[in-house]
Amino acid sequence: MFSKIKLEAAEIFDEYKKGNTFKASIGDKGIFEQTKINERFFIGDQWHGVQAGNQRPLTRRNLIKRIGEYKMSAIGSAPLAVNYSADGVPNTADLEKEVKIVKDNIMANQIPSGQANPPEVAVIMQAMSEYFATTAERLKFDIKKEELLRNAYISGTGIAYTYWDSDIETGLYVDEARTTQIKGDIALEVLDVENVVFGDPNNDDVQSQPFIIISQRLDVEAVRREAKKNGTSKEEIEKIIPDNANSYDNASSGADSEPTESRRVTVLTKLYKKYNEEGKGYKVCGIRVTEKAIVRREWDLKIRNYPLAKFCWERRRGNAYGESEITYIIPNQIAINRASTSAVWATMLKGMPKMIVNGDVVTDAVTNDPGEIIRVYGDSDSIREAIHYVTPPDFTRSYQALINDLANNTLSDSGANDAALGNMRPDNAAAIIQMREAAMAPMQMYQNRFYSFIEDIARIWADFWLNLYGNRSLKIKDKNETYYLPFRAERYKNLIITSKVDVGASTLWSESVVIATLDALLSKGLITFEQYLERIPKGLIPDITGLLNEAKKTASAEDDFKNDVLQKWAQQNPREFEAYKALPPEQQEEMLQQILQGGEI
Repeated sequence: MFSKIKLEAAEIFDEYKKGNTFKASIGDKGIFEQTKINERFFIGDQWHGVQAGNQRPLTRRNLIKRIGEYKMSAIGSAPLAVNYSADGVPNTADLEKEVKIVKDNIMANQIPSGQANPPEVAVIMQAMSEYFATTAERLKFDIKKEELLRNAYISGTGIAYTYWDSDIETGLYVDEARTTQIKGDIALEVLDVENVVFGDPNNDDVQSQPFIIISQRLDVEAVRREAKKNGTSKEEIEKIIPDNANSYDNASSGADSEPTESRRVTVLTKLYKKYNEEGKGYKVCGIRVTEKAIVRREWDLKIRNYPLAKFCWERRRGNAYGESEITYIIPNQIAINRASTSAVWATMLKGMPKMIVNGDVVTDAVTNDPGEIIRVYGDSDSIREAIHYVTPPDFTRSYQALINDLANNTLSDSGANDAALGNMRPDNAAAIIQMREAAMAPMQMYQNRFYSFIEDIARIWADFWLNLYGNRSLKIKDKNETYYLPFRAERYKNLIITSKVDVGASTLWSESVVIATLDALLSKGLITFEQYLERIPKGLIPDITGLLNEAKKTASAEDDFKNDVLQKWAQQNPREFEAYKALPPEQQEEMLQQILQGGEI
């Protein structure tokens, strides 16, 4: 599957430079330079390098940011949930009866020996699905998603890198006496595409890459300490010296802003797949080097998949790197800025025309302030010739219409029309919703690719959990309860895990529909007040958790009272109670209400 892996520092740097050369050849300017230009235009620095003086205003109407923010919001604003399942393990309705019993046994640490059976696997898959949300909250995954989407929109490619951080405090202990602490957990970082090199740049699939190289600019002393911790020899550590980032074809996206006195060195982490001697497929290995030294020799990451997931904004056929749409909107943005600036300048000249002063007649300085007195000596002809204004050319009204048309067409052609951006009067809500859905339809392809990226992230996290967690408990947040489920990774590490993303409502229209639907269900008595609170969109009710807990306590107290009443009634009326048990649930509830209202107890 993969060719022989090069593991010498000089060889790895040679692969890295070749990869950067390929990236620099993509498009007219290459990924490195084009990304810098795109970012400047996105943040609004759209007159970079123009020498226009202080008198001429350089206007800008930042359509690029408007389009990007709309599209990033449309792609990533929906709340997501991940559901895990194990291939080859059935999960039928009959198993559901056993799941609760098995879960109670696991919670009591009564885990049977031997291979995990289907009910146990079902419990673990459900726990992992809920644990995904816990991990996402710890890693601030929502912020990471926003950062990744911004990278993808600006550079064309967003990359998320999951790694094992052995220094993370978990708060868990190996023993009940809490003497030996469990340390280490997964961490997540969003990488700039400038700092990632794919071994096969013509292959879009991350998992089939022969190798992946990640570059970092790190402090020399920190790298030396890392090398010493990894058992590197003293002679090898002395080879770790500062270098010039510019010599690596802009290896680091922040290299341009690096201080000249900075003592930093480029560190490469090379990840590659190696055949597992146990005959269980491939395993991922890594090595860390500088150009002249090895920081950490080959080590086994103990996972099966590359810990990188990639989202391309626009995919290139036969290319591992994506393309940004900013690159092709920039000419329109420049034309709009130039036209707008010219329009403003022409209007200013019309209201404040340029003054021409005859220096032979007017010897004093002229400031053009309102009410200024200018001394002129000579006859009336000299006075008329002393000062006059330059009449600017007529400014056609169609020029402003051209600017508006160009701006509106750029927005519309990019899918950010008035309906999508919410720039319409809500006279007919149904029509606006339909128009907005039609405008959102082309975004579905982006959303599908983004959800596929989330599923890749979920599989990578499951890979870490099954192979590196060992014996520890998973923190599960189930509705408003938090509990810890014992997890024995060794029992499940051979499972083939798949993940599926469930997408919730993301728009204000959807929220209003959800609220109206819940109100109708509650008013008809089809759901309880607790179920209503659990499903209402977040942020609408302050302290909803406290309200829900109070409602549950009230409901629990009512249930306890009903059970006490029913138990006393059963003791006094054993025959009627036998008939009561044979009734359907609806009739049982009706009879119980009659007992409560009749005062038989």
